Amino acid sequence: MGIIESVEQLRSIYDGCSEASLAKVAVRLTPEYRQMIDASPFVALATVGPEGLDCSPRGDLGGVVRIDDEKTLMLPDWRGNNRVDSLINIVRDPRVALMFLIPGSNTVMRVNGRAVVSADQQLLQSFEMDGRHPRTVTVVSIDEVYFQCARAVMRAELWNAEHHVAPDSLPTPGAMLKATKADFDQITYDREWAARAKASMW
Repeated sequence: MGIIESVEQLRSIYDGCSEASLAKVAVRLTPEYRQMIDASPFVALATVGPEGLDCSPRGDLGGVVRIDDEKTLMLPDWRGNNRVDSLINIVRDPRVALMFLIPGSNTVMRVNGRAVVSADQQLLQSFEMDGRHPRTVTVVSIDEVYFQCARAVMRAELWNAEHHVAPDSLPTPGAMLKATKADFDQITYDREWAARAKASMW
């Protein structure tokens, strides 16, 4: 299968890094990087734990994270499925990676760093939304931040509505659940899901 088994083998296949690919890495937010992350309503949060890796989507219109300072990001944990896989990982291993998407922009922002999970009441209250507060806030200390080459988003034409998939052509959440648990009540779950999500957004 032509499996690559060493870094040397791998590097022999690829040309060396360009100057820009190295120069773009910063250890703190530049004003430009801050502007990009401020504009992002969506981030994928990657964590690692003894059981393996986890990558979790997080979203919030108006900015998915709060920038506390040039080295610190704050990510509120709003209502979800209560699996808390990412948070369990962070408690045991602080290493995190974040990938920010900005609708309409082909530029992706990336952050690598270390995180803690805070339940400080004053901090939680500062994120109030519709009278509700997150149960915890993930506080990320930035080790490095940089922008990603735009080619992947360009190849995918991610923001081109002509290529958006029709939702009714895909399996519903209920159908996917029933595929893993034969006696699951798919019809009721799908019928009630939209209203339940709307009522428990925050």
